[in-house]
Amino acid sequence: MTKNKIEFHSSFFTLGKKCKQSLLSLKKKVLMSAAFVFAAVSSAFAQGNGIGGITEATNMVTSYFDPGTKLIYAIGAVVGLIGGIKVYNKFV
Repeated sequence: MTKNKIEFHSSFFTLGKKCKQSLLSLKKKVLMSAAFVFAAVSSAFAQGNGIGGITEATNMVTSYFDPGTKLIYAIGAVVGLIGGIKVYNKFV
């Protein structure tokens, strides 16, 4: 009978260890979840005025579109003139 009591107490002590480990594991999970939520919320606030930034970038790109188009036309004209001169020289 004494042996049964010792086994009961040792199994009870083991159960207590498992409960403590699961409680620590639960605390870890809660802390990690809280840290993840904090990081996600802080990054969302850090974005601030995202739509305003996208609008500003769009305006900048469209403002460079017309001068870029004219530059490409000028480069095409110069290349065309050089090609025309080379072809003319081959004929002569």
